[in-house]
Amino acid sequence: MYLIEDMEVMRHERWREDARGWGVARPAPIRQLALGDAEFPAHLRAIPAPPDHLWVRGRLLDEDALAIAIVGSRRATPFGLELAERLAGDLAARAITVVSGLARGIDSAAHRGALEAGGRTIAVLGCGVDVVYPPENRRLAVRIAERGALLSQFAPGAPALAHHFPVRNRVIAGLALGVVVVEAAEQSGTLITAGHAGDLGREVMAVPGRAGAPTSRGTHRLIRDGAALVESWEDVVALLPARWRACVAAGPPAPSAGAGDSQDTDPLLDLIGTEPVTMEELIGRSGLTASRAAARLLALELEGRVRQLPGKRFVRAAHR
Repeated sequence: MYLIEDMEVMRHERWREDARGWGVARPAPIRQLALGDAEFPAHLRAIPAPPDHLWVRGRLLDEDALAIAIVGSRRATPFGLELAERLAGDLAARAITVVSGLARGIDSAAHRGALEAGGRTIAVLGCGVDVVYPPENRRLAVRIAERGALLSQFAPGAPALAHHFPVRNRVIAGLALGVVVVEAAEQSGTLITAGHAGDLGREVMAVPGRAGAPTSRGTHRLIRDGAALVESWEDVVALLPARWRACVAAGPPAPSAGAGDSQDTDPLLDLIGTEPVTMEELIGRSGLTASRAAARLLALELEGRVRQLPGKRFVRAAHR
């Protein structure tokens, strides 16, 4: 049976078409998509028994096919919230759309991280897209509709009812190439999303937590059952199918020495020759942070200028 972490889910607020009531810009209009429409998400169309209709506030783009879902506990710890926000931001900065459920806790942190990074995010709701639950996420919902999309298979006006959420979780899993779970109790509804992802052939990933903590029990169970252990955006990207890894943007560029420099003056590329060099050596010599160095190395690999050898060692690729 589906267990809800927050019984206030039965309450809801209509999204009034009244800018003065919101204190924010007037919400975007609602559009209905049928399964056969061109804008209907391709990943979702391909699953068994997809929704016949979706209601959308905002815009769905072809680029949203490169998507990762980040979900987790409503009663998240400060550590979990910070990690989810950072992970979502790192993925969004690399042109990966972040999908989540607009719930309190990890979901909200994931949406915020994607937006702060200037990326795209999609919120899948267990109610109509003119209903906001939880009500304190009204402003966040408006920002998501402006920079991504609010999406639901429930018609406008549908309240946030308990039995809607397992259905909503299947849509979250269906939209994404993989699902990352950040903190989950042992009987969390988040585990239903992970279960749907596994059933649909999507990658299931989990972030380990503190041993013995209630919010770690669900994620540790997933890892014991075969979910991939991830700690950073690099781990997530490494698990994507090869054709999708090639679509990942390099992220924020490293500072350049000058506009007139040639492409071959990359500060990291200059440190890589025909002899293998480790990631740790490159970080130490370049002065870059680990995340910036990893982003640059990924970009150089995608450009065909660097090859990665076993043991995370790197050499300059031969000129073709």
